[in-house]
Amino acid sequence: MADGADKLVGRTLSSISEIDASQWNSLANPSPETYNPFVCHDFLSALETSKSVAPETGWAPMHLIVEEAGALIGAAPLYAKGHSQGEYVFDHHWADALHRAGGRYYPKLLSAAPFTPVPGPRLLAKTHAAKATIAALLREAAAQTGASSAHVNFITDDDRSILESAGFLPRMGEQYHWFNRGYEKFEDFLGELASRKRKQIRRERREAADGLTIRRLIGAEITERHWDAFWMFYQDTGARKWGHPYLTRTFFRLIADAMSDRLLFIVAERDGEPVAGALNFIGGDALYGRYWGCTEDMPFLHFELCYHQAVDFAIEHGLNRVEAGAQGQHKIARGYEPVSTWSAHWIENESFRDAIDRYLQSEREQTGMEIDTLKDYTPFRKS
Repeated sequence: MADGADKLVGRTLSSISEIDASQWNSLANPSPETYNPFVCHDFLSALETSKSVAPETGWAPMHLIVEEAGALIGAAPLYAKGHSQGEYVFDHHWADALHRAGGRYYPKLLSAAPFTPVPGPRLLAKTHAAKATIAALLREAAAQTGASSAHVNFITDDDRSILESAGFLPRMGEQYHWFNRGYEKFEDFLGELASRKRKQIRRERREAADGLTIRRLIGAEITERHWDAFWMFYQDTGARKWGHPYLTRTFFRLIADAMSDRLLFIVAERDGEPVAGALNFIGGDALYGRYWGCTEDMPFLHFELCYHQAVDFAIEHGLNRVEAGAQGQHKIARGYEPVSTWSAHWIENESFRDAIDRYLQSEREQTGMEIDTLKDYTPFRKS
């Protein structure tokens, strides 16, 4: 592939291991202050090495890189998909519609952090021109591989602008994030809430901790015993949500080895035995809540481990926000605020693309209205 410039060459690779980790990371996370763990080489490599991501699971790696005179200047995590599972941007109905019309939706191309609904960079480059080249090459890769479409999920505003200029259709979603407004302690945050909401959270925290010991563990503090307990939690949650867990036990062993200082495990123990836990990733300016599970169903414990403890940690460590994953309007009552998320989609078939464009225009309007309405329900004291 080439973008039309003599010196820029694009090509795809079947494994992240073919790319030097330091070169990839210099593009994915050029600033420690905005470090995003889900595009770092270690995270993506762990997915592939553990076989969580593989052609057999419907995620065939074909990472896109752009080189100038042999030097890596741009990249994008890219996968050929045989289904739409594990993406959190739902397009099953698009696939069904094209199939009914006699078309074929799969394979499709997806640039994303697999199984991870976290906004972050996808066009990994230091210049606008290099990012624009990646966007153009995503379309070219779809055409050359016979894919019906190319999708880029959970993108930054900068990436969205570039992708729209390249003909990708923007799609709006919504999540709930907590924002640190300079709080020095959890009580400072509670002081911003309406009295009734303040009392509700205090009651939740008190009842959730009754009879339990709740600890926050980082890095080497997370022992093999904790990982075994967490794996049991994760399997139970995954089986109930998706039918089977997406990630393998090996994946968690690999990230424990390679990314230990970026992992926070919040565990609840009864008589020294773990009964519930939440695994978080620590970014440069945010805490990312990712996986939760339990062996006992206890009132408010999910809220305590996944939301309140995360806020506590973010305040203590000066992080700007907590991103607690997809969906869940119940987060609003705990001080998490509705925000828009974005993805971008290029559809090869022109008439189908026009139909998707009309649908997305309507969906964006409805999603925007919903976000605006939900903002009225946040627990903060009204001016």
